[in-house]
Amino acid sequence: MKDMAMTAKTMKAIRLHEFGGPQVLRYEDAPVPALRPGEVLVRVHAVGINPPDWYLREGYRNLPPEWRPVIPFPVIPGTDVSGVVEAIAGNVDGFAVGDEVFGMVRFPGLKGEGAAYAEYVAVPVAELAHKPVGIDHLHAAAAPMAGLTAWQYLVELGHDQPNPLQAQRHHPVPLDGKRVLVNGAAGGVGHLALQVAKWQGAHVTAVASGAHEAFLRELGADEFIDYTHSAPEEVARDLDLVVDTLGGPTTGRFLRTLKRGGALFPVFIGFSDAQEAAQRGITVSMTQVRSSGSQLAAFGKLLDAGTVRVAIDSRFALAEARAAHERAARGHLQGKIVLTVADGEAW
Repeated sequence: MKDMAMTAKTMKAIRLHEFGGPQVLRYEDAPVPALRPGEVLVRVHAVGINPPDWYLREGYRNLPPEWRPVIPFPVIPGTDVSGVVEAIAGNVDGFAVGDEVFGMVRFPGLKGEGAAYAEYVAVPVAELAHKPVGIDHLHAAAAPMAGLTAWQYLVELGHDQPNPLQAQRHHPVPLDGKRVLVNGAAGGVGHLALQVAKWQGAHVTAVASGAHEAFLRELGADEFIDYTHSAPEEVARDLDLVVDTLGGPTTGRFLRTLKRGGALFPVFIGFSDAQEAAQRGITVSMTQVRSSGSQLAAFGKLLDAGTVRVAIDSRFALAEARAAHERAARGHLQGKIVLTVADGEAW
């Protein structure tokens, strides 16, 4: 184990002391996290930004009041990191000081357990994977949550944790030779789900605004629907699977695009057309993405080989987290937003 006396006692981090808009994100000093058995301390090089980050910042106002957790202020948001192992606690195998790693930290956790918007983060070793050699920290930090969501929806769930919104466990479906539509295909989850579906042999239709057509065709989209010109539910037919990365109360509109026996996978909650789905013979299934170092290692092989690539919409320094959240609020992203943390010697 590295001598912890060599590690600084304080670090720079983004912390919340109250809920609100991007202006509540404070760049300030915070204690370096202490390690517990089974954890490693990662010197963070880059942090991927995800929707749960601003859900936390806003106090989970998108959830029913009875579901909102009590948040212990001050709290550091964020889950997705890429960096270098700085120190190792007991009961850790497979990692050494100096290893380049990436991971999604303690998700799902609603109280800022990930604490990734910081110079250092303590990570349970089971949630960590070696960073693919073929990509830099910037792209590795953008991959975990979006990549694991695509993997757990489309390849292997990999956990038995119940989803409180449905009685049955989510099951990915075979995709080789199938017709798949990805709604919100230019976003973080969408552009990776498109590529994972292609890797599995699917014929993929991407739905996004026309500004993203060239980008999505480059990633492998076989067909493209510009939702600003045509409603995808009025155009697409005879699909085997719809992955709706936007989800919400309008996701039921895609039922009419699916064959009997097909499936609809909404990524976000809000589906309310169960009766129509049953009448049409459509399986509607969703899951909550969960941290997994082993699955991230498998996904990392696709990144390393260039089979799947992560797109970066924009990058900001850690101190510019407010501007990064403002960019996210404007929407129409092409890939992921990333915060850079270390001095940048290994981008």
